Amino acid sequence: MTSFEALYPIKRENRGRKIGHAGTLDRFASGLMVVLIGGATKLNPVFSSFDKEYIASITFGKETDTLDPEGATIGEAPCPSLEALESVLPSFLGRQMQRPPVYSAIHVNGRRAYQEARKGNEIEMPEREVEISSLELLSFDGSRAVIRASVSKGTYIRSLARDIAIRAGSRGYLDSLRRLRIGPWTLSDAALSTDELLERTGLFSSISLDSAFRKAIDNGVSKPRFIISDSDRSRPYAFLSFDGVPYGIAEKREGGFSVLARL
Repeated sequence: MTSFEALYPIKRENRGRKIGHAGTLDRFASGLMVVLIGGATKLNPVFSSFDKEYIASITFGKETDTLDPEGATIGEAPCPSLEALESVLPSFLGRQMQRPPVYSAIHVNGRRAYQEARKGNEIEMPEREVEISSLELLSFDGSRAVIRASVSKGTYIRSLARDIAIRAGSRGYLDSLRRLRIGPWTLSDAALSTDELLERTGLFSSISLDSAFRKAIDNGVSKPRFIISDSDRSRPYAFLSFDGVPYGIAEKREGGFSVLARL
């Protein structure tokens, strides 16, 4: 299943509303994905910037062109020893430059890289800065390693698998991937309500308004005096409520706010 296909049931239940997600998962991968509905899609840049945590399995001995199980073999080498693998993992911690996979949705010269790759065209993928905050070897059986990694936005675990293998004197590809966490959210949080999920980010305060202001809000009017009761002005977003009844999500702007989505 692609990330796009995963949205089909949600789109059927929300016909006519904009649907999006904050972070793609590859077809062979599983795990957590953040789905945004309606005005909440405007928060995509916020949630897409969160760091992520994965459990990943790397198969050593060969590298595929897609860096996953679906690709064709483009290189082979002996599997690394446990000592070689353990010695190179610390070198991937911190900020570094990473070359994304050719088979990715990144635009290169105005075209999707994977589309050009499928045509057999040569593509030079520009490196990008990423950060790996933690990297733990969970198991290794001589040809397959399972790792847990916490990474920044834009980090490709397929590229990480390739680079770990090469640095350990081997070749490799990612054979399975499961996303465990996105920012403050884990797989176990999937059943929480929208307001509970947003509260965990630490980015949202509460604005309680008298119902007399609701008509003005519905008409798109936003005035600085509306946020006098803001519970925390240091937070960039807020839950709006009228007489204690939840109304929506707003972005604070120059002492006022703009409504992004209704709950």
